[in-house]
Amino acid sequence: SFSSDEVIRKRLLIDGDGAGDDRRINLLVKSFIKWCNSGSQEEGYFQYQRMLSTLSQCEFSMGKTLLVYDMNLREMENYEKIYKDIENSIAAAHEKISECKKQILQAKRIRKNRQEYDALAKVIQHHPDRHETLKQLEALGKELQHLSHIKENVEDKLELRRKQFHVLLSTIHELQQTLENDEKLSEAEESQEAQMETETKQ
Repeated sequence: SFSSDEVIRKRLLIDGDGAGDDRRINLLVKSFIKWCNSGSQEEGYFQYQRMLSTLSQCEFSMGKTLLVYDMNLREMENYEKIYKDIENSIAAAHEKISECKKQILQAKRIRKNRQEYDALAKVIQHHPDRHETLKQLEALGKELQHLSHIKENVEDKLELRRKQFHVLLSTIHELQQTLENDEKLSEAEESQEAQMETETKQ
């Protein structure tokens, strides 16, 4: 009938993989019903052969589906293995990157140390060596000792001159006192002589 054909058509449209299992099952059911209602032995044998053919197709389709299923399982296992290999590769890459970062940091430290060593070497090259420096220090020590003796001699001379100057000042002060006393005596004598002359005239 039209309604059953419409149902079969819709089921064929619903059948996504195109295997037609729904259609085969429906044909098998129809063949079974026709075989049960067959009037003659020839018609029953025809319907029986048709059912066997449909069953063979269903078994073939089922076998094909199982093969596809097994293949999909193997593909999934293969994909899981590939995924694990990729994860291991990523982990190894991260470890290698971490090791490379450590090597880079170490190389930077070595480079920095070398730059500092080069700078120190340049500074050292601008200064005399140890032997020359010791000779200069020895010469400076001798010169300092000589200057120390000169300083002592100068200080002794200054002390002597200070004492002589003190004696000179004392002598000058005594001489000044003596002169002042002489002047006072002279004035006193002149005053007495003038007084005596005045008395004589009177």
